[in-house]
Amino acid sequence: MENGKSRLDKTKEEVEEVKEIMLDNLNKANERSDKLTDLEGRADELLEKGKAFEKKTKELKQQKWWENKKMKVVLISIGVVAAIIIIGLIIFASVP
Repeated sequence: MENGKSRLDKTKEEVEEVKEIMLDNLNKANERSDKLTDLEGRADELLEKGKAFEKKTKELKQQKWWENKKMKVVLISIGVVAAIIIIGLIIFASVP
């Protein structure tokens, strides 16, 4: 009987060990789940920030494009006015 009891005790110990391992695995799985949920939230936040960044860059690109066009118009206008003045001076200087 003692051999049977020791086998029973050994089996109980093994069951207890397996139980502890399973509980540990469940705890680790819960921790991973929490970390994945946190990571998913951070990924969503990063995606939103990326979309906002893309929108701002498009707006800034359009704004800079218009500034560039305005600057070209101003420079061309200055060039035309300067050319008219120079042509006017040449014409008036050549008239006797």
